[in-house]
Amino acid sequence: MAKILVIGGGAAGLLAAGTAAKRGCDVCILERNERPARKVMITGKGRCNLTNHCTLINELVAQVPTNGRFLHGAFSRFMPQDVMELVEAQGVELKIERGNRVFPVSDKAVDVVDALVRFATEAGAEIRRGRAVELLLEDRAVRGVRTEDGIVLEADSVIVATGGVSYPLTGSTGDGYTLAKQAGHTIVDPKPSLVPLVCHEGFCSDLQGLSLRNVAITVRDTTNYKEIYSDFGEMLFTHFGVSGPMILSASAHMKPMEKGRYEIHIDLKPALSYEQLDARVQRDFLAASNKNFINALDSLLPKKLVPVIVRLCGVKASLKVNQVTKETRGRLVNLLKDLKVTVNGCRPIEEAIITSGGVNVKEVDPKTMQSKLCRGLYFAGEVLDVDAYTGGFNLQIAFSPAARRPPAGSARSTPARCTAPSVCTRCVWASTRKTPRLLPPR
Repeated sequence: MAKILVIGGGAAGLLAAGTAAKRGCDVCILERNERPARKVMITGKGRCNLTNHCTLINELVAQVPTNGRFLHGAFSRFMPQDVMELVEAQGVELKIERGNRVFPVSDKAVDVVDALVRFATEAGAEIRRGRAVELLLEDRAVRGVRTEDGIVLEADSVIVATGGVSYPLTGSTGDGYTLAKQAGHTIVDPKPSLVPLVCHEGFCSDLQGLSLRNVAITVRDTTNYKEIYSDFGEMLFTHFGVSGPMILSASAHMKPMEKGRYEIHIDLKPALSYEQLDARVQRDFLAASNKNFINALDSLLPKKLVPVIVRLCGVKASLKVNQVTKETRGRLVNLLKDLKVTVNGCRPIEEAIITSGGVNVKEVDPKTMQSKLCRGLYFAGEVLDVDAYTGGFNLQIAFSPAARRPPAGSARSTPARCTAPSVCTRCVWASTRKTPRLLPPR
């Protein structure tokens, strides 16, 4: 019986452990936290956006800006529908919301966490508390790990699923990078992705706490003024700049991040053309002709935004509406259709939802997720240099590599009784073999 040690009890680790245990392996999960999957608990604002209900592999790959092609095979073996079937088989009812985002009907991330833990433990995996600090290596093969309290845990194979370095309070402190380096792997410099942005404009702090819904943004690279991202939805002003779902997604496109390189253009009234909005403003002004300019915008804008827009228009707040010129009205409409903020940088990686960077995927076999440098060493999840946009895609790129399956007709070197050729060091497949599409374990 193959003995498998999984380092990290997050989304990738639990799924990898449960899959291996279902094949008859002796599986142990080494998790440093008291409870596994701490980071899953906070995803989707505590609701857990566990995947995205897209049905085409190319759709998934397109949502992974960093090394998406590397995951093509993993996606083909374990799609979002497989994730949904697996979680529903554990008794968690799911729903699909805007943008094909998948959530538990209960809106409680803990239900998904419990489902993943049940999947692993009911399959026979053991969860053990501890922190791996050293790989035990022999003849370019892994033989186990040593924990920080000096305990040696032997294994035929080790799966590193420790996550990145974002949200370190959940246990993601870069341990996987340390272990990978011990086996000779290159680590692509970790950077924050899906992260709030620091902006130049001082009015952002004036608008701190203001959430805008149903607005549109366009992000431009000022080096060539090309549009690199656009979206419609929700954003938030903060004391340092901007955040919210659209902003987090936009941040993943800002590579390289350089001070002042990117501009975010906010359309506060995307449902109206410039001409339609101008007509709307004229009607509002006609109805409030004797009011001060600052008191005539309440039906058009959130109260907190009004003084900022008035100031940016360059007119006195006490100016009577009946004295507003066509030129001033034009500046107002332009601001409502194109409120610009300049990005100076992003918040620290500790505040990022995910890490961009990690184990260089050129050193990992995309068919097996096994290290090309060390036999029996495997990687899954955020520890790899892969990251995706928001919408459930980052959990999917944790699940798919973790749930990989052996191909039909394993290589001849695979013993007939071996039930885990995908993770067993004695069962290295021929790299030319193709892996068929199979259903998740039941």
